[in-house]
Amino acid sequence: MSPSPSGTSPVTADDLELAVRLAVSVLRQAPPDAWDENAGSLEWTCWETVEHLSDDLFAYAAQLGPAAPPLDGEVPFVWESRRPGGPANAVHADRAAGPAGLLQVLEACGALLAAMVRTRPADTRAHHVFGVSDPEGFAAMGIVETLVHTHDLAQGLGLAWDPPAELCARVLARLFPDAPTSTPPWPTLLWATGRGELPGRPRLTSWRWDGTVRA
Repeated sequence: MSPSPSGTSPVTADDLELAVRLAVSVLRQAPPDAWDENAGSLEWTCWETVEHLSDDLFAYAAQLGPAAPPLDGEVPFVWESRRPGGPANAVHADRAAGPAGLLQVLEACGALLAAMVRTRPADTRAHHVFGVSDPEGFAAMGIVETLVHTHDLAQGLGLAWDPPAELCARVLARLFPDAPTSTPPWPTLLWATGRGELPGRPRLTSWRWDGTVRA
């Protein structure tokens, strides 16, 4: 792939694998009795939030999977919540497998998406509610989901989480082209996803990325 118009390197399957690997490494440090605490400002428990993140990665892989991916809707898996107010997922982890099993589910779903990004032709297009996108776009979406939900989880689990600035910069350039570029990438990504403030910029109360294909 060639560099993007902004000069930032394109997002790759390797980037996605790195994000998931770093997230899992941090989450393995969680106290075993903390998984039913809420994840940051979310109304979901930490266990539910990892299931939701795993489900995001799985759903993005599935969306790229058909020979002719749908452009006007999602591949019709059944997404359902297990409690009122909980995330609606197709993916659920077996509680009997404990936190180690939960993180295996996350790793497996991340690997599915990385494999799809690596093997699908670059001209593949598939539906997302934030814009019809390509494999690079879905990789970037998976990374954003991983980085920001690990932030939520780190808050709920009492862990430190500070992902690489270069990784944050690449997904900002791909999905948030109007985000400021003069501020550090990780705080900027948190701001762009409604999770923080930047100097002179209040916390966002609504946000969305732009997944459409770049020229």
